[in-house]
Amino acid sequence: MKQTWRWFGPNDLVSIDDICQAGAHGVVSALHHVPSGAVWTPDEIAKRHAEIAVMKDGGSSGLTWDVVESLPVSEAIKRQVGPWRDHIAAYKQSLRNLADSGIRIVCYNFMPVLDWTRTHLNWRLSTGATCMRFDLTDFVAFDLFILKRDGAADDYPKAVVEAAKIRFSEMGAPRRAELERTVAFGLPGSVENLSLDDLRALLATYADIGADTLRANLVAFLEEVVPVARDLGIRMCCHPDDPPFALLGLPRIMSTEADYTHIMNAVDLPENGITLCSGSLGVHPENDLPGMMARLGDRVHFIHLRNTKRETEGLPCSFHEAEHLGGDTNMVDLIEQILREEKRRKAEGRADWNIPMRPDHGHDILDDLNRKGQPGYPAIGRLKGLAELRGVMTALSARMDQTDDQGGTAK
Repeated sequence: MKQTWRWFGPNDLVSIDDICQAGAHGVVSALHHVPSGAVWTPDEIAKRHAEIAVMKDGGSSGLTWDVVESLPVSEAIKRQVGPWRDHIAAYKQSLRNLADSGIRIVCYNFMPVLDWTRTHLNWRLSTGATCMRFDLTDFVAFDLFILKRDGAADDYPKAVVEAAKIRFSEMGAPRRAELERTVAFGLPGSVENLSLDDLRALLATYADIGADTLRANLVAFLEEVVPVARDLGIRMCCHPDDPPFALLGLPRIMSTEADYTHIMNAVDLPENGITLCSGSLGVHPENDLPGMMARLGDRVHFIHLRNTKRETEGLPCSFHEAEHLGGDTNMVDLIEQILREEKRRKAEGRADWNIPMRPDHGHDILDDLNRKGQPGYPAIGRLKGLAELRGVMTALSARMDQTDDQGGTAK
């Protein structure tokens, strides 16, 4: 795997110098300041390439911009309303401009209104480290008593609703305000948190859009853009829902292996692929990540390696970000399947055999606790995760090479 690192641009408190010192070989980035539906211009793309290429002292970083995450899909495209056709035309032009700059992998998602969603951005662990967390009771309390969404109580088991009533009654004003800000933090394209009225208005636009309609709109989007990506040599890869279950009455359509199989069959081109995020998919108890990699690996173009730990049974559920080797996903088995897929591709002569991976999320530890960087993206916590993953990769690669040299058969 090519070891990469997500960078949010010049305002990211984790610098290009830090990424170099972490030993990453490439960068995952995006033009977050460009509104959804607008064209990413050659000048803006070139500027980001240049920012990645240099260290603070002006020396070469040796890093390249390898993956776009994300080229956002506008709400208009997702709902097929207003200027959605113009937005698709802009998306295609952005792909052309990215291809001209050398970019060959573009990650996107099709989550409506909310991007990733949490109730805590710095939940304290017993070690003193902090992590992101989704507490179902807190989220239901937000939905019922802060957002006050019509019909919200019908979406949850009675026991959860009763627990949320008690939780909300015990919340002080500071925690209620923090919860409101945290849930709204995942809204795409927003630097500032949206107001509750803004969120209610966005949710209302999906009142008549169910999972089948949203899935059909995703397929229609892919039918337009994937042939263009194919002509340009770009591989598109959809990120799964985070978390992988319905929230606030919104449909979720990229949460399981069956969801991915559907869109790959609907637009059956190699460029229509997967961002395998072990953290997002791992929250769903039915998702077997090593098995998914073994079965769908041919279309995996980009990998996020992180781990989550479910705290409650069933779906929806509470969960938190675990250590990279310590959650519900068997990371060793998953990495082994990834390495086997790479060996298979290399034997076939595929140019894309070396799949880019980044250590996703991480605990805030040591100086991360003072740095207060982008939530979920600490410097030292991700470095720790990358080191752990790198160790597993190195050990498995050596074992697999030895087995091959001895003429054995890999399991």
